Amino acid sequence: MDSITQVALGASIAGAVAGKTLGRSALVVGAVLGTLPDLDVVIDYGSAISNFTQHRGFSHSLFVLAPLAVLLAWLLWRWRPQLGFYRWLALTGLVLITHPLLDSFTTYGTQLFWPFGPPVAISSIFIIDPLYTLPLLVGCIVFLARPPARSTVVAGLVLSSLYLGWTLAAQQVITERVRPALAGAGLQNPTLLIQPMPFNTVLWRATALTERQHVEIVTGFFDGDAPLNLEYFPRDPELARAVSGFPEAQRLEWFTRGLLDYNLDGDRITATDIRLGIPGAHPFTFVLARQAADLVQPVRSVRTPRPQVDPEALGVLWARLTGETPVLCLADLATPTPGQSC
Repeated sequence: MDSITQVALGASIAGAVAGKTLGRSALVVGAVLGTLPDLDVVIDYGSAISNFTQHRGFSHSLFVLAPLAVLLAWLLWRWRPQLGFYRWLALTGLVLITHPLLDSFTTYGTQLFWPFGPPVAISSIFIIDPLYTLPLLVGCIVFLARPPARSTVVAGLVLSSLYLGWTLAAQQVITERVRPALAGAGLQNPTLLIQPMPFNTVLWRATALTERQHVEIVTGFFDGDAPLNLEYFPRDPELARAVSGFPEAQRLEWFTRGLLDYNLDGDRITATDIRLGIPGAHPFTFVLARQAADLVQPVRSVRTPRPQVDPEALGVLWARLTGETPVLCLADLATPTPGQSC
């Protein structure tokens, strides 16, 4: 999730656990701890794909954060012993561990069990969702104004947690809606990703991947019985095979569950993470190799510039979310609009 949300979550937990004893300083401690795992972004791992796939790695691992919580609890207990070691441990443990757990509900990929196993990406909430964050912020603001408003921060935590539960239920409803449409289009068992469109959990996006194409569906809870619209985007399996033996390509496939689109840009072979962003404006595209005649050579990966998004995209998205526009072509949100079947 975004940094503001993680700060608000950490501060709310600290206020609930230690607000009566520490007052406003509890929120400060919780806010600092809440953003601590994301400091891994300052580390340069040597290439664009390494930086991309190592983010939310060791610093988000439960195997790292659990012992770190014990160490920090001991240090903080020596600083403010009136709270007691076990209360400090409850504070540090809950704040540090809820950070990656919340991140795992997004699409990016959180390595909860680093160095073992693949990233966890439940994909039920967008990285910025005001309806999750606002109850936490309101609780913190009231606490800061009239400490120790413990009941308010607890209420914020309860409301945000209930909303997170709703995202899972909504995702399941949308999954059951799109599967018959995909099966009717001949896509029986594709790799399937169901995730909300930006800033809400009313309008959703389904991405179905096969070897030679990926299909996009946008549908929401205000659509009624309207038929689903399928957008088709071609894929080039030959390019995927050309780079399949390269370590960075393998790492990217592992991290994204294969939800990649390979393209030839001049003599450069690129891979685009189609989970994030929208067709025509995916933010993460990497140069993997260069092709000269029949020879494909790996290069140290670099990230290409992020594509522009149509300034009017939010208005288009809002019109589709509210049902004013019955059909939304995802590629229409990007500038320039690529060719597609909509």
